[in-house]
Amino acid sequence: MSQQEHNLVLILARGLASSIATPMFVVDPEGDLVYFNEPAEEILGTTYAEEGEMTAEEWGTAFKPQDLRTGEVVPRESLPLSIALSEKKPAHSTIQITGRDGISRFIANTAFPLWARTDEFVGAVAIFWEEKE
Repeated sequence: MSQQEHNLVLILARGLASSIATPMFVVDPEGDLVYFNEPAEEILGTTYAEEGEMTAEEWGTAFKPQDLRTGEVVPRESLPLSIALSEKKPAHSTIQITGRDGISRFIANTAFPLWARTDEFVGAVAIFWEEKE
């Protein structure tokens, strides 16, 4: 499959993200951030226009994800979006993040892989929402 077709799937995912009221993050096969929507901006405490594209390492640490039970930083590879990327399967967790605005929030997040065809992995998306303690 050509790179254009890969891009088409990500373009469609971004189109979906821009038209739903649920916060959503879209990443490419390498885990680099392609887009997050306006509802995500409220939780992340920043806008996509301000942040732009981010590497997997950058977004994996930018919002200081913490385990709710231990308060320890969640390693990037343990985040649902990283699991969807590395294991190519859906994953879910509830964590605490600190947005760029300095506000700490509890979020539930579910991530799943994107496929152009059954054998062509093209990225992943995460949907998330704020939970009350």
